[in-house]
Amino acid sequence: MNFFKLTLSVIFLSVVINLNAQDKKFKIHTIAFYNLENLFDTINDPLKFDEYSPIMGLKTKREEAYLQKTRNMARVISEIGKDVTQNTPAILGVCEVENRDVLEDIVNDALLVEKDYGIVHHDSPDARGIDVALLYQKSLFTPIHTSTYELKIYDDQDGKRITTRDQLVVSGQLEDDVVHIIVNHWPSRRGGEARSRPKRVAAAKLNRRIVDSLQTQDPYAKIFIMGDMNDNPNNPSLKDALKTQRKRKKVGFKGLYNPYENFFRDGLGTTAYRDNWSLFDQIIISKPLIEKDYSSFRYYKAGIFNKNYLITTNGKYKGYPFRSWNDAGFSNGFSDHFPVYMYVIKELD
Repeated sequence: MNFFKLTLSVIFLSVVINLNAQDKKFKIHTIAFYNLENLFDTINDPLKFDEYSPIMGLKTKREEAYLQKTRNMARVISEIGKDVTQNTPAILGVCEVENRDVLEDIVNDALLVEKDYGIVHHDSPDARGIDVALLYQKSLFTPIHTSTYELKIYDDQDGKRITTRDQLVVSGQLEDDVVHIIVNHWPSRRGGEARSRPKRVAAAKLNRRIVDSLQTQDPYAKIFIMGDMNDNPNNPSLKDALKTQRKRKKVGFKGLYNPYENFFRDGLGTTAYRDNWSLFDQIIISKPLIEKDYSSFRYYKAGIFNKNYLITTNGKYKGYPFRSWNDAGFSNGFSDHFPVYMYVIKELD
């Protein structure tokens, strides 16, 4: 599916677009997020429940499956936004990764190694042993500060704490612009959407506190909130707790704009279950990124990366994302989620 058509003339990392009936030259970068679907290595970590991961369930050819899985992830990452920018993402958030080692295997793949990606990763207390992380091209983005925030949620029956993913915050310079990225993987809908809803609302409230803290330091902070929210853009966690807006003109001072709410209203999604599409993967931005002054990087377009090779072509899951794992083991697929991305542009002098 094509979500928009761009008539762009690309020269290196510069692009010519039409704004206000005048041709202007802009620099353009891709900011993206991708759920890598159970990217575990083949080594049993006694401190994690990784023995329950799909790859550890393979009886044979475990190493071959791992190598192909990392190659597949590298292929997708190498192509996100490339048709417009002639480059891979400047910044990419990821989730469902076991550790830093699996990320190093991806960025050292032949398709990505020349891009010289840096990695920001912290181990989370998640019971399954999966984390979030940030990849960035060192030539384009320089981290200044990183931190993690624990999400403390509890079982509504026995009161025990549920260990889940931390929220990762990376502040740094995208070329000369200071930006902040919050990478998320909110609690799942296990047990049903309604019963599990308070956990995602709690995750959204934690996100809101992080945003408020960044905006207290700088009311005009450029903030990217990205992740697998396990909620759609119109759910209470996003609309009420995080306080996102669908329309740019309604985004107030210190407000947040979610372009994916319009995609969802149009029936588009990033993951499917029981013949229903959900748009759990999103990138949300703060108001300074939607201003019309292009002397610094601003939001231009958003999209869902769903090339044909990422889609299942037959069987009962025809049309769904071509996932890596099924009942038979490794499928040579990619992920049960499509990546999401947006372009940011800055006018050239």
